[in-house]
Amino acid sequence: MRLGTWERIGLAALCLLALIGYFAFPTYPTYDSFYALLWGRDLLHLHLPDFRVYRGPTEHPLAIAFGIFCSIFGQGGARLMVLGSIASFVAVVAGMYRLGRLCFGPFVGLLAGLLVLSRFFIENLAAQGYLDISYIALIVWAIVLEVERPRRGTAVFLTLAAAGLLRPDAWVLSGAYWLWCSWRADNRTRLRYLALAAIAPVVWVGLDAVVTGNPLYSLTSTSGLAQELERTQGFGSVVASVWTFGVRIDKLPVILGGLLGVPIAIWLAPRRVATPLATLVLLVFVFVAEGAAGASVIDRYFMGAATVLLLFCAVTIGGWAMLEPGSVLRRVWMAGAAVLILYGGVSAATTLSFSSLRTTLAYHEDFHRELAVALANPRVKGALERCPLLSLPNNKLIPDARWILDSVGQHDIVARSEARADADRGAGALAHRIRRGSVAVYPLGSAVFAEAIVDVGDDPRDQDPLPGFTRIYTSRYYAVYANC
Repeated sequence: MRLGTWERIGLAALCLLALIGYFAFPTYPTYDSFYALLWGRDLLHLHLPDFRVYRGPTEHPLAIAFGIFCSIFGQGGARLMVLGSIASFVAVVAGMYRLGRLCFGPFVGLLAGLLVLSRFFIENLAAQGYLDISYIALIVWAIVLEVERPRRGTAVFLTLAAAGLLRPDAWVLSGAYWLWCSWRADNRTRLRYLALAAIAPVVWVGLDAVVTGNPLYSLTSTSGLAQELERTQGFGSVVASVWTFGVRIDKLPVILGGLLGVPIAIWLAPRRVATPLATLVLLVFVFVAEGAAGASVIDRYFMGAATVLLLFCAVTIGGWAMLEPGSVLRRVWMAGAAVLILYGGVSAATTLSFSSLRTTLAYHEDFHRELAVALANPRVKGALERCPLLSLPNNKLIPDARWILDSVGQHDIVARSEARADADRGAGALAHRIRRGSVAVYPLGSAVFAEAIVDVGDDPRDQDPLPGFTRIYTSRYYAVYANC
């Protein structure tokens, strides 16, 4: 059977497994993705989205565009958003296989794809609809397109532009690629490529200007929120987090294999490895530069570099296939690769917990479904009709509640943590609105300890029902009070 046939069979099997996982773990979008969905629904209903929400995430233009499409399907749009992330994960696996095959042959390509499949950190985020997975898929396929045909131009620029509409990190990649393509181009081609490289920042800045009146709103609001949530670090800590996050995402054996694979890859295929290696260096540089400049320093932002590094680990494990059969170096290399695989297997067996992963996904589903059930309860619905103000402990459940209640604006769904912070600054209007007449949701049981619902920085007093409020609904995860 031809290799192309095996590739098609493998892709079909991968898609089938992804669909099985999608239906087996019916999770809902995470915080950023839910807001992309909400802002997309606002635009679908011809309402200008409100980016200035309490602790709102940075808007991502391409995600909002996908949110418009998903919103067409009503409440099912939330699950469709997750399906888009899972499809992106499949694209990452296929792209890494293709990249490995182009650079080092089909065996290394297969190993690169399998290494992505074995990164449960990335799979877990894909199952929760994180936008970062789509960003990684676009970056990987931009590398593939360039490796296939150096200085390819338009196709790569457009792929990087799409990535740049999800994360500004790709703007640097577009700029570097413009320099690379302009090296031997005429002036007309340089200008055309410059226009393509500028698509993402121009669209992003334009969207900010139209919606907020401030073209640099994303930059300023992101930095301010990072400081408020204590996600900023000094330069030394940011550099140290490169190793910490790399180990968290790829695990130590893979990191060691990846670092060893860099010089091996340069030795085996110096020309073909140039593009993925340059991309890896740029992604690490952008992560450190953004963190040092005051942006949030979180593990998800390092996933692009961690994913590209998997290619070099695949080289360490399978690069011996490029050597002459029967050579001493090939046999020694195979033995060393077997030791690394054994080390990785033992490490995974002692640290990986499938039950923990399943529990995390199950909780994510349960928290959303139980909130929907609570808000659909007749007594709760009646109270909301009399007092159309819903308060939640903090910002984390606001997008869920807005989506469930089909609320266009956020003015009638507020966070008690925001009200308390305003009151501490001498502005008690929101706290007064909540006390005067509202419906309040309080997490119960294990939901109290869930990071997706309750933040470690929350004031415990926001978990105490206010005087005059009466409990009108109780479930495993939530209690609902009202003073209407």
